[in-house]
Order: sequence, then C-alpha cells, then structure tokens
Amino acid sequence: MIQPCEIAQLGAKVLRQHAEIVDKLDSPVIRQIINEMQTTLAATQGVGLAAPQISQLKRIIIVASRPNIRYPKAPLMTPTVMINPIFEALSGEKEKDWEGCLSIPGIRALVPRYKAIKVQYVDENGNPVEKILEDFVARVFQHETDHLEGKVYLDRVESPIDIISESEYLKLFGHCEDSL
Repeated sequence: MIQPCEIAQLGAKVLRQHAEIVDKLDSPVIRQIINEMQTTLAATQGVGLAAPQISQLKRIIIVASRPNIRYPKAPLMTPTVMINPIFEALSGEKEKDWEGCLSIPGIRALVPRYKAIKVQYVDENGNPVEKILEDFVARVFQHETDHLEGKVYLDRVESPIDIISESEYLKLFGHCEDSL
C-alpha cells in the first residue's frame, strides 16, 4: 500500500520552481506520482493537490472538491487527475474569496480568481479533456495550477490586510466554510 507523502511547506525550494510537462503518461514514474498524490490528498482535508506539493516537479494536479471539515459547502465531485492542465478565463470577472493551502497551514487569505474558466488537460488514460469550470471548482483549479508555475496563493493577495491566521478566520466565520 502506498503511504501518504510529506507535503512540501512554504519555504521549500520545490514550491517556487516551474513544473515540467509530462511527456510519457504511461511511464511507471508518472503512475507512481499520480498514486502518491491520490493517497496523500485522500489523507487530508484538502480539495486539491499539485505534484510540486509532494516534491515532484511534474505538471500534474488533482482537483477533488468535496464537503469536509474545512469546506462544508464545497460541491461534491470525483477526484480528477489533470495532466498538463491549462486554462483561459471566460471573462475578466474575478471574485475575491478565502483560500488556504496544505503547504501553508494556519493561514487564510482573500485571493482574487476568475469565476469561470475553460480548462484543458489530459486525463489519466491519455484522453484530452476540455470543460468549463465555475466558482469553487474553478478556484481550486487555478490555485493548483499556480503551484505548477512556482506560485502560492499568497502571491495573488492584493493587500497584506487580506491575510489572517486560521484561528482568526474561525473566529470570524465559525468554521472553514467556502475556502481553500
């Protein structure tokens, strides 16, 4: 059985590097990374994970929106492996909402993100996929693809006053509702 991997924390060099395109989907190394990502994400209360977060510089993310303690109102979706993901905004409209990150525990911040995006990626079986994502799931996708570019959500914050501790967030909102 595959054990969950250690999640890279803010300050780890791997979180600031660009991930490499996956050329050979059927490679045992890529299959191992995907399996490790699935196991690691399942062991958390997260709704997404990028390969750099388990110290693998490959362009792979998993989006797995589901209601849980951290996200009681998150929509339920099947965890989806997305290889070489890209997106384009469907409009310039952005919305600020609260985000957190498994790589930056204890902190929340208001982050502007596009509300609706068109995404393209290759699934685990090598099939190209194109779909429209909106709202929370679009936010998760953008958050995770930032990791592939060596960015973390704090890089997107417009003002330092938009950053608060998790404990203050809980005082304000009572629980970690609708946040990454």
